[in-house]
Amino acid sequence: MTVRAYRHIERRQSRKIRVGPVEVGGDAPISVQTMTNTQTPDVDGTLDQIRRAAEAGADIVRVSCPDEDSTAALKQIVAGSPVPIVADIHFHYRRAIEAAEAGAACLRINPGNIGSATRVREVVKAAKDHGCSIRIGVNAGSLERELLEHYGEPCPEAMVESALNHIRILEENDFFETKISVKASDVFLAVAAYQGLAEACDYPLHLGITEAGGLRSGTVKSSIGLGMLLWSGIGDTIRVSLSADPVEEVKVGYDILKSLGLRRRGVTIVSCPSCARQRFQVIDTVAKLEDRLGHITVPISLSVIGCVVNGPGEARETEIGVTGGGGHHLVYINGAPDHKVGDDRLIDHIVELVEARAEAIAAGDTAMTTLKRKVAAEG
Repeated sequence: MTVRAYRHIERRQSRKIRVGPVEVGGDAPISVQTMTNTQTPDVDGTLDQIRRAAEAGADIVRVSCPDEDSTAALKQIVAGSPVPIVADIHFHYRRAIEAAEAGAACLRINPGNIGSATRVREVVKAAKDHGCSIRIGVNAGSLERELLEHYGEPCPEAMVESALNHIRILEENDFFETKISVKASDVFLAVAAYQGLAEACDYPLHLGITEAGGLRSGTVKSSIGLGMLLWSGIGDTIRVSLSADPVEEVKVGYDILKSLGLRRRGVTIVSCPSCARQRFQVIDTVAKLEDRLGHITVPISLSVIGCVVNGPGEARETEIGVTGGGGHHLVYINGAPDHKVGDDRLIDHIVELVEARAEAIAAGDTAMTTLKRKVAAEG
């Protein structure tokens, strides 16, 4: 239990699986995923997008494999990728086998859509032979005809039943390295389906509000749906589905997790919405700071407040803070007033402070890791 009980999130206890070296479920950190939108046979273009997503913080990246050219390219993509690759497969069981052979860390399939029991066995064997996990991906827009006929429409019960049916197929083939998603573009439907599935099984859950929309509207929609689930302890890995650059999906995913205290990466800026009390241009300052501090990966908190009304209180809760003061602004370090900085140096100075702190933290982590290894060796 945390000191502040109202901040405590009791995560659902799921079994743990692996997607390559990344642990998913159990006590593992909630991972952030995205998906490439390049043509997979374009190896260089696909790898460039994967690397940019990884630099933004993606733990796992999914790549479409709709044809033989794509699975043929996958081996090079896997070899050049800094993060594990999930192969996205629909219907064609041979593509799943080829993707496993090419080194995919995970196969995204629906076993019921692969074909005969024999074909499913072949896919499962390939996954086992090559150390792949499997994600079952149920989508409200592509539910099985018999379920739609039975329930009359896509509903939480139908989605959960679909997921459990697919799980059963894998379990009958002695396969349990599975994570599951039950996505819908409707927030209410998706949340209810995930809640039902969380009660029905102990497999790790991959969260997403599918086809959420553009950058702004999709971010809002995803934040509501994923935030509700994560706050209630449901979810082991997430993807924010946006009609936008995959890097933006990663940024939004991390921001959702950071807002709930579930992951920390990079600079978290607390800033005021700006009003007539502001003593410097807060909006412009924050925009420039976000751009210039995007390379920082060490978790650091920074408050940027335009006046002295709320500034001191916010600064007490952050590692670095600044409050507006009519041309000479007060800088706080570890919650305490430290020195002043003029308008002309404000942005450059804050960047220098954050970079210096990040370097010190990184150096301290390195020293601690070295010490731990030394102690372990002396054992």
